[in-house]
Amino acid sequence: MQPSLRIAEIELLEIPVVLRMPFRFGVVTLRQCFQAFVRARIVMPDGQSHWGASAEMIVPKWFDKNTQLSDEDNFEQERRVLRLAQAAYLADGSPDTAFGHFARHHEAHLRACAAENLNPLLANYGPALIDRALIDALCRGLGQSFYAAVQHNTLGIDERMPSFQGLNMAPFLASLKPATTLHARHTVGLLDAITRQDVTEPVNDGLPETLQEVLQVYGHRYYKLKVSGRIDADIDRLCAIASVLDSLPEPYHATLDGNEQYQSAEQLLELLTRMRAQPALQRLVASILFIEQPINRLHAMDIDLNKMDLGMPVIVDESDGLLDTFVMARERGYTGISSKTCKGVYRSLLNAARCVAWNQEASTPGRYFMSAEDLTVQAGLSVQQDLALVNLIGVTHVERNGHHYVNGLQSRPAAEQAAFCQAHPDLYEHSHGAARLRIREGQLHIASLNAPGYASAVMPDFSAMRPL
Repeated sequence: MQPSLRIAEIELLEIPVVLRMPFRFGVVTLRQCFQAFVRARIVMPDGQSHWGASAEMIVPKWFDKNTQLSDEDNFEQERRVLRLAQAAYLADGSPDTAFGHFARHHEAHLRACAAENLNPLLANYGPALIDRALIDALCRGLGQSFYAAVQHNTLGIDERMPSFQGLNMAPFLASLKPATTLHARHTVGLLDAITRQDVTEPVNDGLPETLQEVLQVYGHRYYKLKVSGRIDADIDRLCAIASVLDSLPEPYHATLDGNEQYQSAEQLLELLTRMRAQPALQRLVASILFIEQPINRLHAMDIDLNKMDLGMPVIVDESDGLLDTFVMARERGYTGISSKTCKGVYRSLLNAARCVAWNQEASTPGRYFMSAEDLTVQAGLSVQQDLALVNLIGVTHVERNGHHYVNGLQSRPAAEQAAFCQAHPDLYEHSHGAARLRIREGQLHIASLNAPGYASAVMPDFSAMRPL
Protein backbone atom coordinates (compact mmCIF):
# COMPACT_ATOMS: atom_id res chain seq x y z
CA MET A 1 0.00 0.00 0.00
CA GLN A 2 1.32 3.41 -1.02
CA PRO A 3 -1.36 5.84 0.14
CA SER A 4 -1.66 9.28 -1.41
CA LEU A 5 -1.78 12.02 1.18
CA ARG A 6 -2.68 15.68 1.08
CA ILE A 7 -0.58 18.23 2.97
CA ALA A 8 -2.90 20.39 5.07
CA GLU A 9 -0.55 22.36 7.35
CA ILE A 10 3.17 22.90 7.92
CA GLU A 11 4.38 24.72 11.03
CA LEU A 12 7.97 25.95 11.52
CA LEU A 13 9.30 26.35 15.07
CA GLU A 14 12.65 26.76 16.79
CA ILE A 15 14.40 26.74 20.15
CA PRO A 16 17.77 28.21 21.21
CA VAL A 17 20.62 25.80 21.90
CA VAL A 18 23.57 26.65 24.17
CA LEU A 19 26.59 24.35 24.07
CA ARG A 20 28.16 23.13 27.30
CA MET A 21 31.60 23.52 25.69
CA PRO A 22 32.80 25.13 22.44
CA PHE A 23 32.95 22.97 19.33
CA ARG A 24 35.22 23.95 16.47
CA PHE A 25 34.67 22.44 13.04
CA GLY A 26 36.21 23.92 9.92
CA VAL A 27 36.28 27.71 10.16
CA VAL A 28 33.79 28.19 13.00
CA THR A 29 33.79 27.80 16.76
CA LEU A 30 30.24 27.04 17.85
CA ARG A 31 28.95 28.12 21.26
CA GLN A 32 25.26 28.67 20.64
CA CYS A 33 22.79 28.18 17.82
CA PHE A 34 19.22 27.00 17.29
CA GLN A 35 17.23 23.86 16.58
CA ALA A 36 14.43 23.91 14.02
CA PHE A 37 11.26 21.84 14.30
CA VAL A 38 8.75 21.11 11.56
CA ARG A 39 5.19 19.98 12.27
CA ALA A 40 3.11 18.76 9.34
CA ARG A 41 -0.53 17.70 9.20
CA ILE A 42 -1.57 15.36 6.43
CA VAL A 43 -4.99 14.16 5.32
CA MET A 44 -5.24 10.49 4.38
CA PRO A 45 -7.51 9.01 1.68
CA ASP A 46 -10.11 8.15 4.34
CA GLY A 47 -10.29 11.80 5.38
CA GLN A 48 -8.48 11.30 8.67
CA SER A 49 -5.72 13.78 9.48
CA HIS A 50 -2.49 13.11 11.36
CA TRP A 51 0.41 15.20 12.62
CA GLY A 52 4.10 14.38 12.24
CA ALA A 53 7.28 16.20 13.17
CA SER A 54 11.03 16.44 12.62
CA ALA A 55 13.95 18.41 14.05
CA GLU A 56 17.41 19.54 12.96
CA MET A 57 20.04 21.98 14.17
CA ILE A 58 20.42 25.45 12.65
CA VAL A 59 24.20 25.88 12.52
CA PRO A 60 26.67 28.30 10.94
CA LYS A 61 29.45 27.60 8.44
CA TRP A 62 28.54 24.12 7.27
CA PHE A 63 25.94 24.49 4.55
CA ASP A 64 27.62 27.70 3.37
CA LYS A 65 31.21 28.37 4.48
CA ASN A 66 31.47 31.82 2.93
CA THR A 67 33.51 33.70 5.53
CA GLN A 68 31.90 36.97 4.45
CA LEU A 69 28.66 35.76 6.04
CA SER A 70 28.07 36.13 9.78
CA ASP A 71 26.61 33.37 11.96
CA GLU A 72 23.32 35.27 11.91
CA ASP A 73 23.45 35.32 8.11
CA ASN A 74 23.86 31.52 8.08
CA PHE A 75 21.02 31.05 10.55
CA GLU A 76 18.72 33.15 8.39
CA GLN A 77 19.76 31.21 5.26
CA GLU A 78 18.56 27.99 6.85
CA ARG A 79 15.33 29.61 8.02
CA ARG A 80 14.83 30.93 4.49
CA VAL A 81 15.15 27.53 2.79
CA LEU A 82 12.67 26.13 5.32
CA ARG A 83 10.19 28.86 4.44
CA LEU A 84 10.72 28.35 0.71
CA ALA A 85 10.14 24.61 1.08
CA GLN A 86 7.09 25.21 3.27
CA ALA A 87 5.56 27.48 0.64
CA ALA A 88 6.30 25.02 -2.17
CA TYR A 89 4.84 21.99 -0.40
CA LEU A 90 1.70 23.91 0.60
CA ALA A 91 1.20 25.51 -2.83
CA ASP A 92 0.11 22.24 -4.45
CA GLY A 93 -2.86 20.78 -2.59
CA SER A 94 -3.27 17.66 -4.70
CA PRO A 95 -2.56 14.30 -3.03
CA ASP A 96 0.49 12.17 -3.72
CA THR A 97 2.64 9.60 -1.98
CA ALA A 98 5.19 10.80 0.59
CA PHE A 99 7.95 10.34 -1.99
CA GLY A 100 5.77 11.94 -4.65
CA HIS A 101 5.63 15.20 -2.71
CA PHE A 102 9.43 15.21 -2.53
CA ALA A 103 9.79 14.42 -6.25
CA ARG A 104 7.18 16.99 -7.24
CA HIS A 105 9.05 19.93 -5.69
CA HIS A 106 12.72 18.92 -5.78
CA GLU A 107 13.99 20.61 -8.94
CA ALA A 108 11.82 23.72 -8.66
CA HIS A 109 12.93 24.23 -5.07
CA LEU A 110 16.60 24.01 -6.05
CA ARG A 111 16.00 26.62 -8.76
CA ALA A 112 14.15 28.92 -6.36
CA CYS A 113 17.02 28.69 -3.88
CA ALA A 114 19.65 29.23 -6.58
CA ALA A 115 17.85 32.44 -7.55
CA GLU A 116 18.55 33.67 -4.01
CA ASN A 117 22.17 32.47 -4.05
CA LEU A 118 21.42 29.56 -1.74
CA ASN A 119 23.58 26.57 -2.71
CA PRO A 120 22.13 23.08 -3.30
CA LEU A 121 23.45 21.58 -0.04
CA LEU A 122 21.72 24.36 1.85
CA ALA A 123 18.61 24.17 -0.31
CA ASN A 124 18.06 20.51 0.54
CA TYR A 125 17.84 21.33 4.25
CA GLY A 126 14.27 22.60 3.90
CA PRO A 127 12.70 19.63 2.09
CA ALA A 128 14.73 17.22 4.25
CA LEU A 129 12.91 18.37 7.38
CA ILE A 130 9.49 18.57 5.76
CA ASP A 131 9.82 15.12 4.18
CA ARG A 132 10.66 13.60 7.56
CA ALA A 133 7.65 15.25 9.17
CA LEU A 134 5.42 13.88 6.38
CA ILE A 135 6.89 10.40 6.84
CA ASP A 136 6.29 10.64 10.57
CA ALA A 137 2.66 11.68 10.05
CA LEU A 138 2.09 8.90 7.53
CA CYS A 139 3.58 6.26 9.81
CA ARG A 140 1.52 7.47 12.78
CA GLY A 141 -1.61 7.45 10.67
CA LEU A 142 -1.00 3.85 9.61
CA GLY A 143 0.33 2.68 12.98
CA GLN A 144 3.49 1.65 11.14
CA SER A 145 7.15 2.03 12.08
CA PHE A 146 9.61 3.90 9.89
CA TYR A 147 11.42 0.62 9.29
CA ALA A 148 8.27 -1.08 8.01
CA ALA A 149 7.26 1.94 5.92
CA VAL A 150 10.59 1.80 4.08
CA GLN A 151 10.78 -1.98 3.78
CA HIS A 152 7.23 -2.19 2.37
CA ASN A 153 7.76 1.00 0.34
CA THR A 154 4.73 2.63 1.90
CA LEU A 155 6.49 5.89 1.03
CA GLY A 156 5.96 5.19 -2.69
CA ILE A 157 9.57 5.48 -3.89
CA ASP A 158 9.46 4.92 -7.64
CA GLU A 159 11.38 5.81 -10.80
CA ARG A 160 9.65 9.09 -11.64
CA MET A 161 13.00 10.85 -10.96
CA PRO A 162 15.91 9.90 -13.25
CA SER A 163 18.30 9.43 -10.32
CA PHE A 164 16.18 6.55 -9.00
CA GLN A 165 15.92 4.69 -12.29
CA GLY A 166 17.50 1.28 -12.83
CA LEU A 167 18.27 0.56 -9.17
CA ASN A 168 15.46 -1.92 -8.40
CA MET A 169 14.50 0.13 -5.37
CA ALA A 170 11.60 -2.05 -4.17
CA PRO A 171 13.69 -5.25 -3.76
CA PHE A 172 16.50 -3.20 -2.22
CA LEU A 173 14.17 -1.59 0.33
CA ALA A 174 12.62 -4.96 1.19
CA SER A 175 16.10 -6.39 1.89
CA LEU A 176 16.94 -3.85 4.60
CA LYS A 177 17.21 -5.26 8.12
CA PRO A 178 17.65 -2.90 11.08
CA ALA A 179 19.75 -3.87 14.08
CA THR A 180 19.07 -3.09 17.74
CA THR A 181 22.46 -1.51 18.56
CA LEU A 182 24.83 0.94 16.90
CA HIS A 183 28.35 2.00 17.79
CA ALA A 184 28.63 5.72 18.56
CA ARG A 185 31.69 7.25 16.87
CA HIS A 186 32.97 9.99 19.14
CA THR A 187 34.06 13.28 17.59
CA VAL A 188 37.32 14.85 18.72
CA GLY A 189 36.91 18.49 17.68
CA LEU A 190 39.77 20.85 16.99
CA LEU A 191 39.36 22.63 20.34
CA ASP A 192 38.67 19.51 22.39
CA ALA A 193 40.94 18.80 25.33
CA ILE A 194 42.82 15.51 25.09
CA THR A 195 43.75 15.25 28.78
CA ARG A 196 42.76 17.24 31.85
CA GLN A 197 45.88 19.37 31.53
CA ASP A 198 44.55 20.67 28.20
CA VAL A 199 41.28 22.05 29.58
CA THR A 200 41.15 25.84 29.18
CA GLU A 201 37.43 26.43 29.82
CA PRO A 202 36.40 23.90 32.48
CA VAL A 203 32.71 23.05 32.63
CA ASN A 204 32.83 21.02 35.85
CA ASP A 205 29.37 19.55 35.39
CA GLY A 206 30.42 15.97 36.08
CA LEU A 207 30.27 14.91 32.44
CA PRO A 208 33.32 14.05 30.31
CA GLU A 209 35.24 17.07 29.08
CA THR A 210 38.37 15.41 27.68
CA LEU A 211 39.09 12.56 25.32
CA GLN A 212 40.64 10.65 28.20
CA GLU A 213 37.42 11.01 30.23
CA VAL A 214 35.29 10.02 27.24
CA LEU A 215 37.20 6.73 27.00
CA GLN A 216 36.63 6.03 30.66
CA VAL A 217 32.93 6.95 30.82
CA TYR A 218 31.50 5.92 27.43
CA GLY A 219 33.93 3.22 26.33
CA HIS A 220 33.84 4.11 22.62
CA ARG A 221 35.60 1.93 20.06
CA TYR A 222 35.06 4.38 17.15
CA TYR A 223 36.44 7.91 16.89
CA LYS A 224 36.23 10.77 14.41
CA LEU A 225 39.30 13.00 14.43
CA LYS A 226 39.12 16.53 13.03
CA VAL A 227 42.19 17.84 11.20
CA SER A 228 42.84 21.46 10.34
CA GLY A 229 44.85 21.57 7.10
CA ARG A 230 47.94 22.79 8.99
CA ILE A 231 50.09 19.71 8.70
CA ASP A 232 52.59 20.34 11.49
CA ALA A 233 49.82 21.18 13.94
CA ASP A 234 47.76 18.19 12.78
CA ILE A 235 50.67 15.78 13.32
CA ASP A 236 51.29 17.10 16.84
CA ARG A 237 47.60 16.87 17.74
CA LEU A 238 47.20 13.39 16.27
CA CYS A 239 50.21 12.21 18.31
CA ALA A 240 48.54 13.54 21.45
CA ILE A 241 45.28 11.78 20.52
CA ALA A 242 47.12 8.54 19.76
CA SER A 243 48.80 8.60 23.14
CA VAL A 244 45.34 8.32 24.71
CA LEU A 245 43.67 5.97 22.22
CA ASP A 246 46.63 3.59 22.23
CA SER A 247 46.00 2.96 25.92
CA LEU A 248 42.92 0.96 24.92
CA PRO A 249 43.65 -2.78 25.18
CA GLU A 250 40.91 -3.50 22.62
CA PRO A 251 41.13 -2.53 18.93
CA TYR A 252 39.79 0.90 18.06
CA HIS A 253 38.75 2.47 14.76
CA ALA A 254 39.07 6.04 13.55
CA THR A 255 38.09 8.33 10.71
CA LEU A 256 39.80 11.57 9.67
CA ASP A 257 37.57 14.55 8.93
CA GLY A 258 39.30 17.12 6.73
CA ASN A 259 36.41 19.60 6.87
CA GLU A 260 37.43 20.93 3.42
CA GLN A 261 40.62 22.33 4.97
CA TYR A 262 43.00 20.85 2.35
CA GLN A 263 43.34 22.65 -0.96
CA SER A 264 44.74 19.71 -2.95
CA ALA A 265 45.18 15.95 -2.96
CA GLU A 266 48.96 16.50 -2.81
CA GLN A 267 48.60 18.34 0.49
CA LEU A 268 46.46 15.51 1.84
CA LEU A 269 49.02 12.94 0.67
CA GLU A 270 51.73 14.90 2.49
CA LEU A 271 49.72 14.63 5.72
CA LEU A 272 49.28 10.88 5.30
CA THR A 273 52.95 10.38 4.40
CA ARG A 274 54.02 12.30 7.49
CA MET A 275 51.60 10.30 9.64
CA ARG A 276 52.92 6.98 8.34
CA ALA A 277 56.49 8.09 9.12
CA GLN A 278 55.66 8.85 12.76
CA PRO A 279 56.33 5.89 15.09
CA ALA A 280 53.83 7.29 17.59
CA LEU A 281 51.06 7.13 14.95
CA GLN A 282 51.50 3.57 13.69
CA ARG A 283 48.52 2.10 15.53
CA LEU A 284 46.31 5.09 14.81
CA VAL A 285 47.12 5.01 11.08
CA ALA A 286 46.31 1.30 10.96
CA SER A 287 42.95 2.03 12.59
CA ILE A 288 41.76 4.62 10.02
CA LEU A 289 38.68 3.50 8.08
CA PHE A 290 38.32 6.47 5.72
CA ILE A 291 38.95 10.18 5.22
CA GLU A 292 35.99 12.53 5.11
CA GLN A 293 35.78 15.45 2.64
CA PRO A 294 39.37 16.74 2.94
CA ILE A 295 39.26 19.03 -0.11
CA ASN A 296 37.26 22.23 -0.42
CA ARG A 297 33.91 21.64 -2.12
CA LEU A 298 34.80 24.22 -4.78
CA HIS A 299 37.62 21.97 -6.03
CA ALA A 300 36.75 18.48 -4.79
CA MET A 301 35.18 17.30 -8.04
CA ASP A 302 37.96 18.82 -10.15
CA ILE A 303 40.58 16.53 -8.60
CA ASP A 304 40.93 12.96 -9.80
CA LEU A 305 41.82 10.81 -6.80
CA ASN A 306 42.23 7.82 -9.14
CA LYS A 307 45.61 9.27 -10.08
CA MET A 308 46.90 9.33 -6.50
CA ASP A 309 47.43 6.38 -4.16
CA LEU A 310 46.30 7.68 -0.78
CA GLY A 311 46.07 4.17 0.63
CA MET A 312 42.64 4.64 2.20
CA PRO A 313 39.10 5.48 1.03
CA VAL A 314 37.86 9.06 0.78
CA ILE A 315 34.21 10.04 1.17
CA VAL A 316 32.18 13.05 0.10
CA ASP A 317 30.18 15.10 2.60
CA GLU A 318 29.99 18.88 2.06
CA SER A 319 30.19 18.43 -1.73
CA ASP A 320 27.01 16.36 -1.63
CA GLY A 321 24.58 18.99 -2.87
CA LEU A 322 22.82 17.07 -5.65
CA LEU A 323 21.06 13.74 -5.93
CA ASP A 324 23.72 12.59 -8.40
CA THR A 325 26.79 13.86 -6.53
CA PHE A 326 27.82 10.30 -5.63
CA VAL A 327 27.76 9.34 -9.32
CA MET A 328 30.10 12.22 -10.14
CA ALA A 329 32.28 11.57 -7.11
CA ARG A 330 32.68 7.90 -8.04
CA GLU A 331 34.22 8.93 -11.33
CA ARG A 332 36.74 11.07 -9.45
CA GLY A 333 37.87 8.22 -7.18
CA TYR A 334 35.66 8.75 -4.14
CA THR A 335 34.23 5.48 -2.87
CA GLY A 336 31.98 6.61 -0.02
CA ILE A 337 29.38 9.22 0.82
CA SER A 338 27.79 10.38 4.05
CA SER A 339 24.26 9.90 5.29
CA LYS A 340 22.85 12.88 7.16
CA THR A 341 19.18 13.47 7.77
CA CYS A 342 19.76 17.17 6.99
CA LYS A 343 20.44 16.11 3.39
CA GLY A 344 17.26 14.06 3.15
CA VAL A 345 15.99 10.54 3.82
CA TYR A 346 15.49 9.78 0.14
CA ARG A 347 19.08 10.72 -0.73
CA SER A 348 20.45 8.29 1.87
CA LEU A 349 18.23 5.48 0.60
CA LEU A 350 19.22 6.28 -2.99
CA ASN A 351 22.95 6.23 -2.23
CA ALA A 352 22.65 3.05 -0.20
CA ALA A 353 20.96 1.39 -3.18
CA ARG A 354 23.77 2.63 -5.42
CA CYS A 355 26.35 1.04 -3.12
CA VAL A 356 24.62 -2.32 -3.42
CA ALA A 357 24.35 -2.08 -7.20
CA TRP A 358 27.91 -0.84 -7.71
CA ASN A 359 29.42 -3.40 -5.36
CA GLN A 360 27.85 -6.18 -7.39
CA GLU A 361 29.99 -4.97 -10.29
CA ALA A 362 33.12 -4.06 -8.31
CA SER A 363 36.22 -6.25 -8.17
CA THR A 364 36.78 -5.30 -4.52
CA PRO A 365 34.00 -6.44 -2.15
CA GLY A 366 32.40 -3.55 -0.28
CA ARG A 367 34.34 -0.95 -2.26
CA TYR A 368 31.45 1.52 -2.21
CA PHE A 369 29.97 2.40 1.16
CA MET A 370 27.88 4.79 3.20
CA SER A 371 29.14 6.55 6.30
CA ALA A 372 26.96 8.14 8.96
CA GLU A 373 27.92 11.63 10.09
CA ASP A 374 26.49 14.03 12.65
CA LEU A 375 25.54 17.67 12.41
CA THR A 376 25.42 17.98 16.23
CA VAL A 377 21.96 16.40 16.16
CA GLN A 378 20.21 16.69 19.49
CA ALA A 379 18.42 14.31 21.83
CA GLY A 380 14.78 13.78 20.93
CA LEU A 381 13.31 13.63 17.43
CA SER A 382 16.50 14.68 15.66
CA VAL A 383 18.88 12.03 16.95
CA GLN A 384 16.22 9.31 16.85
CA GLN A 385 15.29 9.91 13.23
CA ASP A 386 18.96 10.02 12.23
CA LEU A 387 19.75 6.80 14.12
CA ALA A 388 16.82 4.97 12.56
CA LEU A 389 17.84 6.00 9.04
CA VAL A 390 21.50 5.01 9.29
CA ASN A 391 20.59 1.82 11.11
CA LEU A 392 18.16 0.78 8.39
CA ILE A 393 20.68 1.29 5.57
CA GLY A 394 23.11 -1.02 7.34
CA VAL A 395 25.68 1.39 8.78
CA THR A 396 27.11 -0.08 11.99
CA HIS A 397 28.74 3.00 13.53
CA VAL A 398 27.57 6.59 13.47
CA GLU A 399 29.31 9.81 14.41
CA ARG A 400 27.64 11.21 17.52
CA ASN A 401 28.68 14.55 18.94
CA GLY A 402 25.54 16.44 19.96
CA HIS A 403 25.37 14.70 23.32
CA HIS A 404 28.96 15.72 24.12
CA TYR A 405 28.68 19.42 23.28
CA VAL A 406 25.12 20.01 24.53
CA ASN A 407 23.77 18.92 27.91
CA GLY A 408 21.12 16.51 26.68
CA LEU A 409 17.52 17.69 27.02
CA GLN A 410 18.35 20.02 29.92
CA SER A 411 16.73 23.03 28.25
CA ARG A 412 13.44 21.23 27.63
CA PRO A 413 10.50 20.98 30.08
CA ALA A 414 10.82 18.29 32.76
CA ALA A 415 7.71 16.47 31.52
CA GLU A 416 9.15 16.25 28.00
CA GLN A 417 12.42 14.84 29.32
CA ALA A 418 10.56 12.25 31.39
CA ALA A 419 8.40 11.26 28.43
CA PHE A 420 11.41 10.50 26.21
CA CYS A 421 13.11 8.53 28.99
CA GLN A 422 9.95 6.50 29.62
CA ALA A 423 9.20 5.81 25.95
CA HIS A 424 12.81 5.02 25.01
CA PRO A 425 14.53 3.68 28.14
CA ASP A 426 17.15 1.82 26.10
CA LEU A 427 18.31 5.04 24.40
CA TYR A 428 18.05 7.61 27.23
CA GLU A 429 18.90 7.91 30.89
CA HIS A 430 18.45 10.71 33.42
CA SER A 431 21.74 11.76 34.96
CA HIS A 432 23.53 14.93 36.01
CA GLY A 433 20.21 16.76 36.08
CA ALA A 434 18.96 15.99 32.56
CA ALA A 435 17.77 13.32 30.16
CA ARG A 436 20.61 12.32 27.85
CA LEU A 437 21.81 9.58 25.49
CA ARG A 438 22.70 6.35 27.23
CA ILE A 439 26.00 5.00 25.89
CA ARG A 440 27.45 1.77 27.24
CA GLU A 441 30.68 0.22 25.95
CA GLY A 442 30.51 2.69 23.10
CA GLN A 443 27.11 1.51 21.92
CA LEU A 444 23.62 2.95 21.59
CA HIS A 445 20.70 0.59 22.18
CA ILE A 446 17.89 1.51 19.81
CA ALA A 447 15.32 -1.31 19.75
CA SER A 448 12.65 1.13 20.98
CA LEU A 449 12.92 3.17 17.77
CA ASN A 450 10.98 0.39 16.04
CA ALA A 451 7.65 1.97 17.02
CA PRO A 452 4.75 3.55 15.12
CA GLY A 453 5.88 6.87 13.67
CA TYR A 454 9.31 7.95 12.52
CA ALA A 455 11.42 6.49 15.33
CA SER A 456 9.70 8.24 18.24
CA ALA A 457 6.88 7.03 20.46
CA VAL A 458 6.47 10.54 21.91
CA MET A 459 6.47 14.14 20.72
CA PRO A 460 8.31 17.14 22.17
CA ASP A 461 6.41 19.95 23.85
CA PHE A 462 5.73 22.26 20.90
CA SER A 463 4.01 24.80 23.17
CA ALA A 464 7.45 25.49 24.71
CA MET A 465 8.86 26.59 21.34
CA ARG A 466 8.72 29.81 19.36
CA PRO A 467 7.86 30.36 15.69
CA LEU A 468 10.85 30.07 13.34
